[in-house]
Amino acid sequence: MQLLQEQKCFGGRQIRYQHESQSLNCSMQFSVFLPPQAELGPVPALYWLSGLTCTDENFSTKAGAQRVAAELGLALIIPDTSPRGEGVPDDDNGAYDLGLGAGFYVNATEAPWSRHYRMYDYVLNELPALVEAELPLDGRRAVSGHSMGGHGALVLALRNPARFVSVSAFAPISNPSDCPWGQKAFTAYLGEDKAAWAQYDASLLLREKGCPLPMLVDQGEADNFLAEQLKPQALKAAAEHAGAALTLRLQPGYDHSYYFIASFIEDHLRFHARHLGNR
Repeated sequence: MQLLQEQKCFGGRQIRYQHESQSLNCSMQFSVFLPPQAELGPVPALYWLSGLTCTDENFSTKAGAQRVAAELGLALIIPDTSPRGEGVPDDDNGAYDLGLGAGFYVNATEAPWSRHYRMYDYVLNELPALVEAELPLDGRRAVSGHSMGGHGALVLALRNPARFVSVSAFAPISNPSDCPWGQKAFTAYLGEDKAAWAQYDASLLLREKGCPLPMLVDQGEADNFLAEQLKPQALKAAAEHAGAALTLRLQPGYDHSYYFIASFIEDHLRFHARHLGNR
């Protein structure tokens, strides 16, 4: 992997890398924060998945997570939200909720998306294998994300509980099979088979499989997308049905923005640090 940029940050290092992805058949960029403890030995990692229209830089520059991550000794691994580059298909109409910036963390099976849009495999397998081989990481992993990335974080954890110790999300797309964003993306990437959709729907997965991992979800009550797109009540109902340990917090006055994330990211980092064994 190629170093693109490195800056000192809270005693640690904020770094941006580029590499050739085998899963996505294109060049990818991702960001990493290594806390100062990584100078002394391997540290655990929180994988952060961003939402629609974002890149790997949104969380790095807007969330304010590095100060607490430095205190707790947590690395932050921040992938892009979709494949990019010449030859990677995009929505013909330039829509923000399909194509570039909108990979939805699935393995696409439909043309023209299937050659590149395999973000599920990329985040679950390729990226961890790469960074754990090249960086001072000890293999302990937690996962979190926002909106589309919250959906991705929940799905990855629910389908692979042995790979993570904890999962959290900000305003996740909780029931994508039953909302416009999810229905549009799933139809394009996965086709019409609703059974294929169910493998990427956190509410359906949780209801069917349960979850042994601790889960923390924050949702702003002033979020414009709350009722139509996010549907946290479906996730809550699924957790109750399965007897899963979900903490769902509704936050009055907060919207869908990075101000919301910045307000509660410390809670999420400390939540993960406790389960990673760092606090």
